[in-house]
Amino acid sequence: MVTKYIIMLPKSIQLLHVFVVVLSLLLLNYIPVVLGLSSGGVEAANKIRCIEREKQALLKFKEAAVVDFSVLSSWGNEEDKKDCCKWSGVHCNNHSGHVTMLDLDAYGNGGPLTGKVSPSLLELQHLKYLDLSGNWFEGRIPEFIASLSRLQVLNLNEIHFGGPIPHQLGNLSNLRYLDLSYNYLDGPIPHQLGNLSNLRYLDLSYNHLEGPIPDAFGNMISLVQLHLSVNRLEGGIPKSFVNLSRLQSLEMSSNNLTEELSEILHKLSRSENSLQTLNLEGNQLSGTLPNFTRFSSLRELYLSYNQLNGPFPESFGPLPSLVYLDLSRNQITSSLNSFQGIISEAHFSNLYSLQYLYLSFNQLVLNFSSDWDPPFQLREISFASCKLGPYFPKWLQKQNKISELDISAAEISDTVPSWFWDLSPKLKFLNLSCNQITGLLPDLSSKFTDFIGIDLSSNRFTGQIPPLPSNLTFLNLSKNMFSGSISFLCAISGTDYFNYLDLSSNLLSGGLPNCWEHLKALTVINLANNNFSGTLPSSIGSLNAIEALQLRNNSFSGRLPKSMNKCVQLKIIDLEQNRFTGKIQAWIGMHLTSLIVLSLRSNKFYGSIPQDICYLNYIQVLDLSQNDLSGKLPQCFGNFSALVQSNSSDSEETSNFTYTTYEDGMYVTHVDYYVSNALVQWKGQEREFKKLGLLKMIDLSSNKLTGKIPQQVASLAGLVCLNLSRNNLGGRIIQEIGQMKMLEALDLSANRLSGEIPTSLAHLNFLCVLNLSNNNLSGKIPSSTQLETFDASAYSENPKLCGRPLPNKCPGEETVVEPPISTHGKHKGIQEDEDRFITLGFYVSMGIGFIVGFWGVFGTMLCNSPLRYAYFKFLDRIQNWFYVTAVSNMARLQRNL
Repeated sequence: MVTKYIIMLPKSIQLLHVFVVVLSLLLLNYIPVVLGLSSGGVEAANKIRCIEREKQALLKFKEAAVVDFSVLSSWGNEEDKKDCCKWSGVHCNNHSGHVTMLDLDAYGNGGPLTGKVSPSLLELQHLKYLDLSGNWFEGRIPEFIASLSRLQVLNLNEIHFGGPIPHQLGNLSNLRYLDLSYNYLDGPIPHQLGNLSNLRYLDLSYNHLEGPIPDAFGNMISLVQLHLSVNRLEGGIPKSFVNLSRLQSLEMSSNNLTEELSEILHKLSRSENSLQTLNLEGNQLSGTLPNFTRFSSLRELYLSYNQLNGPFPESFGPLPSLVYLDLSRNQITSSLNSFQGIISEAHFSNLYSLQYLYLSFNQLVLNFSSDWDPPFQLREISFASCKLGPYFPKWLQKQNKISELDISAAEISDTVPSWFWDLSPKLKFLNLSCNQITGLLPDLSSKFTDFIGIDLSSNRFTGQIPPLPSNLTFLNLSKNMFSGSISFLCAISGTDYFNYLDLSSNLLSGGLPNCWEHLKALTVINLANNNFSGTLPSSIGSLNAIEALQLRNNSFSGRLPKSMNKCVQLKIIDLEQNRFTGKIQAWIGMHLTSLIVLSLRSNKFYGSIPQDICYLNYIQVLDLSQNDLSGKLPQCFGNFSALVQSNSSDSEETSNFTYTTYEDGMYVTHVDYYVSNALVQWKGQEREFKKLGLLKMIDLSSNKLTGKIPQQVASLAGLVCLNLSRNNLGGRIIQEIGQMKMLEALDLSANRLSGEIPTSLAHLNFLCVLNLSNNNLSGKIPSSTQLETFDASAYSENPKLCGRPLPNKCPGEETVVEPPISTHGKHKGIQEDEDRFITLGFYVSMGIGFIVGFWGVFGTMLCNSPLRYAYFKFLDRIQNWFYVTAVSNMARLQRNL
């Protein structure tokens, strides 16, 4: 079972970074000209010293900042530093000598500044350009910056500022460029920013801003680029956006915007001839996909991770400039919230410039004719979970510039044509997984020139694994029918980039090659469910970066190589169902202290469990069951810190490992918590145990352990599953077991436990699996609805145990049942005497008595009002008493059942 947390860097963000860098370079050349700092002016400025008060203001700024890495080393009062116009990052007007530009970008000045931004900058009233990006200043954006009224460029990107955006920034009427991105700014966006009518570039992305987008933004009629991505903004786009006729780039991805896409396009109607980039991915946009004919200048369109649905329009429109089209992953809440229908070549007939196409994870059928000649050359294709099959798409043969191709889960049940492997030597990512592709793999060792990741998992490939590219980054061939050895690994040379290997669930055999020393970047190795045999080579200890090693269900034998003690990054070791032998070595606990999962189940390990195992503070799954272990249980269970914590979130930060793949045109960092399904042993049967979040369990069953259950076990308040069954444990069940509040499964069966069942066991509210059978327990099963609901087999084979749900009653609980009265034999004479007593005179007397009694009572009440009232009040009380008594008895009966 794999739980993944995914960190994605889409193309739009990569391009934004490139754009900002390029723009910064342009500004460094353009701004000095605008501010009167041409090359000739700079030569003239060599003869003019800067203004003294501005120089002192800059020195105070330096004093307030903690300067490292020799940053601002050119600033000072020394003789050779008197002219501040010659200081690094400082530019002056060549006529007046006033400081007009302060460029202290951390990336261009040798390192970041820290400390505080000194208000001494207020002396620089002629400042037009201020760039403090990339530094690590404290606190919030200084409000005094809003008093630098001549500012045209303000860049406070990635400074770690928090708090709200000062509304005073709306007073900077000359501002043309404002970048506050990659900070920790929160609260609403101040509507005063709408006063910046000369602003052309605004970037507030990657903050914690919330609330609606101010309607006043429509007043920024000069705006060309607006970036608000990765915030918590709500609602939709204000109607005033219709005024932004110059807008070229609108990026609002990863917010909480809820609006129909057609409404958004309507509000952008005046920018239809200028808009080039529209990024609305990662919101909650709804509606169908409109025709984009009017937006003829569009180059990039990102609409993934929304709730768009319905069929595609017959054509996206004549979009000759469109390069990026991402409509993937609109299947969010249900199958109804997804693009549906058939896509044919007609949809792409006018997209001549298209290079990046993402349609993954929608309910689309891609119906292209076999002789279709696309009007474009694609570089990245992602059609995961779209229907392409059953045959391999032939139109791909004409796409020879592909660098990334994902046609996984596309219902292809064909063989891979030979031309495919020669399609593009620049291929960096190939995903054909989750299809029914058959056949053999050819020699791929010389097919690809760049570093490449390959995923062919969950298909029907057969034969031996051929030589593969030596520059692999990751490889997943799991769930196929590959056979033979894995000697091809020794030819892989991309040691710095190859970090993921999954060959599980195949028919592979033989021993492991002894060439792991050149694969030092491997983070994940999964060889489970094959036919491997032999011992583990010592070179496996050279895998310094390895975090997950899964070898379960093979035929490995011998002892674990001591060299593994160097794999100190290991977090998951799964060696279950092999033939490993020897003692469990102390170095596992002493050196592999980052372990979260240690499964040695169903091997041939013997000897005692070393005390050093208790150094595994992060362990959350410890399975040593079905071995030949003996001796007493360690007395240090309380050292398992992750199991002591009842809240799993406390340890999640330390209970993960990461590896990187390339999917849907994005670098994806996977954060895994438990790679395999947990197989828990109950009553001699193997069952899959699933739980939301990370399973916390200890399974030491089916060994030869002796002694008592340590008291420290009760401190494991976060433990979900505890299995100590089929050992030789004696003594009593620890009374404090009720402290293990999170326990869901407890198996102590087939031991020699004695004494009574602790009453605290009834306090385990989450307990759903219990087995105490085959012990020497005695006394009464504690009275508890929880414990009485378990089947009697949970307590069986304990001869001295009594009470529900067992059939045998405890002493003092036996009930005496009176024999029924018989109507035959010696009682017959009594019945005959009673029959002779009932005569005709009896019935006459009864009738007269009824009449006299009835009228004697009711006649009196008819004539006496107080008496009548008291009588009926008495009847009402009797009725209420009967009702309450009946309801109480019924509830008590239901509880007993």
